[in-house]
Order: sequence, then structure tokens, then C-alpha cells
Amino acid sequence: MISKQTIDKIFSTIRVEEIVGEYVQLKRAGSNYKGLSPFHDEKSPSFVVSPSKQIWKDFSTGKGGTAISFLMEIENFTYPEALRHAAKKYGIEIEEDQREFSEEAKNAQSERDLLYKIHEVANDYFQHFLWEVEEGKNIGLAYFKERELKDDIIKKFQLGYAPEKKNAFTEYASEKGYAKEILEKSGLSIFPENAPAGIDRFRERVIFPIHSFSGRVLGFGGRILRNNVKTAKYLNSPETEIYHKSNVLYGLNQSKQAISRKNVCLLVEGYMDVISLHMSGIENVVASSGTSLTTEQIKLIKRLTENVTILFDGDNAGIKASFRSIDMLLAEGMNIRVLLFPEGDDPDSFARKHPQEYVEKFIENEAMDFIDFKAEILLKDAGNDPIKKAEAIRNIVKSVGFVQNALKKEVYLKEVSNKFGLSEQSLFNELDIQKQITQNQHQHVQQQKEHAPVKMEIVPLDNEKGDPFLYDVLFMESKLVDHMLMFGDIVLKRQDEKNGEYQITVIEEILHHFEEEQYVFLLKGNETIINQVKEGIQKDELRSGNFFISFMDEEITSKVVDALLPVDELENWESRNIFPPNYGDNIAEQIKGDVLLHKYRYIDYLIQETASELSKYSTTDETKYFELIKKITLLKQASMKLSDIIEYSPIKGIYGDRKR
Repeated sequence: MISKQTIDKIFSTIRVEEIVGEYVQLKRAGSNYKGLSPFHDEKSPSFVVSPSKQIWKDFSTGKGGTAISFLMEIENFTYPEALRHAAKKYGIEIEEDQREFSEEAKNAQSERDLLYKIHEVANDYFQHFLWEVEEGKNIGLAYFKERELKDDIIKKFQLGYAPEKKNAFTEYASEKGYAKEILEKSGLSIFPENAPAGIDRFRERVIFPIHSFSGRVLGFGGRILRNNVKTAKYLNSPETEIYHKSNVLYGLNQSKQAISRKNVCLLVEGYMDVISLHMSGIENVVASSGTSLTTEQIKLIKRLTENVTILFDGDNAGIKASFRSIDMLLAEGMNIRVLLFPEGDDPDSFARKHPQEYVEKFIENEAMDFIDFKAEILLKDAGNDPIKKAEAIRNIVKSVGFVQNALKKEVYLKEVSNKFGLSEQSLFNELDIQKQITQNQHQHVQQQKEHAPVKMEIVPLDNEKGDPFLYDVLFMESKLVDHMLMFGDIVLKRQDEKNGEYQITVIEEILHHFEEEQYVFLLKGNETIINQVKEGIQKDELRSGNFFISFMDEEITSKVVDALLPVDELENWESRNIFPPNYGDNIAEQIKGDVLLHKYRYIDYLIQETASELSKYSTTDETKYFELIKKITLLKQASMKLSDIIEYSPIKGIYGDRKR
């Protein structure tokens, strides 16, 4: 178990904007940063990061919290895993209670945890074999050296080697206590009937580990080095609970900072393309890992940049097949350029032939937009055939149809018009035809769905809003707790009944109100916060928002973030020269009014609750019945006094004649 001292050090060292910035493209908005939600498709940014408060809030999904909770959400980390990841990033040494850790280790681990662990073990094993064992050095390391890879690059990408022996790793992992079931589910070992002891999936191959966004090993790619063997040149891990190839981009973990910094992502095909470009100093590059580009992979890139340059081999036979990838990128709002290397070259060979500056200038100068690229490829095949030429133009217009931004779409069509000497109107007509075809296809799919059996769902009732008295008191209860979290340590100047001045903190004043009313909290999360606040006062601590930030309770964290980052934070008023009053500018009056309003709403709620009990005792218990009548009368008298104080009008509402 990680010690409390280490956890405190992690929270005091990490920066939420740096950790979130590795996953989300953030832009300064006043004192905060804003970006597109990584959890929800959206066009307008609703994701806010506050460096001063060290929290984030996703207004599109309602999620929010600290840097650690963000890692837990985005990477599906456990709390300890998120802490370890953050500690590693910031060079913080983890201190653990060995006794507690050994007890924790005895507990049953989830299958997912074991899959991550066995891949980590395999990654260390393959690297050790490459660097320390003669077979690995003579075959694997020699191959990488032949490809002119330097030691630091080999280590950066954690390249390894799987030995020739058919069950070397399976035997090694079994001796370490890993069961047959987890080895089989990981895909690292196969257990056919004729080999019950197991066979390694990867044998006599150089190994390329495939990492998640955060750097965890999810799977492997292996390349065979002998040409006289009847087997696949490249072999990849199968799909597992932790590895889905459509959701992973090779090299993204090593390239994410450079992509964000340069605001452009180079997209290549193979492992060695990524590695060679890194070695030449060009680090903003990823590969689709031998699979067709997917929407999930595009969204990974879009977290960091909206600009993509696709790099193709000069003699790549599958270039036409890549047109689908271009359409998918356009549909996701990406800006695309395409580069064809000279015939006989690919990104790997070209990067090894030329210095970094030359390669960078070549990419910058030779990359073309998708219209020119498609025109060059398609018109080469069309020759002088007018029908083929028309089909080529139709294909280009179809791609323009995937562009989401109306202004961009019009600019692209104007470019096509100028390029081919066609009227813009004819191109818009063609675009309408393409749109109609797509709509017809969509309607056909929808009709098929409509004829499918309908699953009935039970929609839960919103009990709080169904009862206005309950809703009002819950709203005010939460508002007072929000004040404690946001402004808890602010000192208020007050006067007692004899006009004597005294000082009291926001926390103490609201807490005094709750205790004076003997208030029973209606929301468990608020009650938890109040109990922690009371415990703090007993220890001479004022526990406001920052204290609760590191709480590993999703309900509490969400409550605190909502209080510290209200929805107004989405607006950057200063950029429009609008300077509204800050929330809390008049906090002394705000607290005073909200305490009275909560008291008023609570009394109304108690009146309704008490009245609902009358029917139970009207004929069965006369004494109890009249006690309830008396209670309602007293509550109504208190309600009337409060309505005078807060100037309540049934027509105008609360604060009828005041400026709010």
C-alpha cells in the first residue's frame, strides 16, 4: 500500500494541466484552459481545467476531479495505478508499507490487473533476452543494428527478442506463478492438445511492444527474421480484454508530447517508420499498427491536434484503399495533407538516408491537400477518358462532402472548381446528389432497425423534481455546502444582538445554522462532507474544497468540483471585454440570505411532511393528531416570520422587491 506521505507528495507535485494536456488539446481561456471532452463527442469545448484549483470539469458528461481521477477515468486505472503512473512521470519515489503490501498482494487480483502484469513481465523478459542473452544479442540486437538503430532508440521503444525455444516464456511465466488460464487469455501462450505444457506465441522474432496512451504494455508485434520459414512475416497479439487494436496507435505514448507541441501528427503504416523518424529527431509520428484506420484511433489523435499528414510509400499499392481513411479523417473534423515519398522509398528508408532538417522540409514542402492528392492518383488512371475523369471528380467531391465545417466545404469546392474548370454550381449539385445517396442509405438502415423487435425500458421517475418542496430544500442544502467548499475559510464580520462585532468563518456560520436547526441532511454526500468538516474543527482545521479534492469517493469529488468550477467557467467573458461580477464578490450577504432561505425552504418541507402524517392518526390517535396540528401551526408561524425577513411574495417570489 502506498504511504500517505507519498500520496501527499504526489498531490502536491503533479500539475493537472500537464497530465490532462497529454490527452486533451488545451487552449488558454482566461485563468483556465478549455478543450474538447475526451469522454464525449462534441464540437464546442466544454472541458475546463483550472490550474489554480488543480481540478478539471467535463460539463458535457458531468465528470470532474483531480489529475489522479482523470487518469482513472481516461485509462481505467485503479487508484493505486493512477498514483504510480503520476509518481513515475514526476520522478517521485513510491514509499510502501511492506507488511500491508504483502497482505494486499494475497488478495485476489482481477483478470484485467493480471493481464497488465503478465504483459509487463513479458516486456521485461523480451528486453532482457535482447540485451543480456547471446541468442538475443546475436540475432535480435544484430538485426536492429543492421537497421542502424541506436541503443537509446531501442530502449526508448523497449524493443526485445523472443527466443527460438518453443516454450521459453511460458515456462518462465509459469515458474513465476502465472496460471495457464491467464497466459492463454493474454495470447502470449497457446495450449494445444499435443502440447499441454504450452507454446509461446512469439518465437525467434524481434519484438515491438504496443503501449497504451499512458505507457502500459497492451500487446506485442513480432517480426520473423528468417526468410526460409513458412510463417507470417509479422505476428501480432490477439484481441484481449486490455488490447483492442482498433483503439491503439503504435508510438502514441512516445509521440504525444511532440504531436501536441507541433500541432500536427504524421501518420505512417509500420513500426519501423515510427522508430526511424524518431531516431532522425522527428517525433510527432504514429502508426495504425497494421490495421485500417478507425474512428477510435482518429479520436486519439484529435485529443492532441486536428492536423494530420499521411505519409505513403512511393510504390504503395494500397494508396487507393487509403481514400476511406481520408474520408473518415474529414468526417471527424481533421485537416489533412498527404505526402508521397519518391518511388522505392518509405518513411523508414527516407529518414535513414537524410538528415532531420531535410526530411522535415521535404514533408512540409511536398505534402499536398487531399484534393490534389486524390486528383493526382485518380487522374493518372483516367488518362484522356472523359467518363473516368468525371468519376474521379465525383470521388473528390464525395470526400469534400465529409467536411463538417460549411465554410471549409465551400472553400474546398471552389478549389475543385478552379482545378478542373467546372462551375461551382455543378459541384454543389453533385454534392447534393451524394448527400441524397447517403441519406437514402441511412434511411434504409433506420427502416431495418424499426422492424427489429423493440426492447422496452423502464424510465425512472425524478422524485426530487416531482416534489417541489423536497427539490427546493435539497437545492438550498447543496448550495450551503457549496459555499463551505468554495469560501469556507473566508472570515465574515458580524454583529450580535447587542450590536457587538465579532468574526466568524463561512464554515462556522453555516455549520452553526445546521446544528441550531438540528438539521437532518437529505443527501448522503453532503452529510459526509459536513461530518468531515466537524472532525476538522475538532482538530483545529478548516476543511474546505481543497481538503476534499483528493477524496477517493466519486460522489464527493463530483460535488466538490461542481462547487469549485461552476458552469460560468465555460465562458471566457474577458475575451469579449465583458467583466461580470465574480461569484462570491458579496459573500457575506450571500451567506446570510442563503441561510435564511434554506431555513424557510426546510420549514416548508417539514410542514408538508408533517401534514402527510395527519391522515394516519385522525381516527386512531387523537393525542398524536393534535400534536401534529400544533407542530404545523408553529412551523407556519415561523414560516410567516421568515417570509417577512426575506421579503417573500407568492407572486414575485423570494426577494420580491430586492435586487438579487
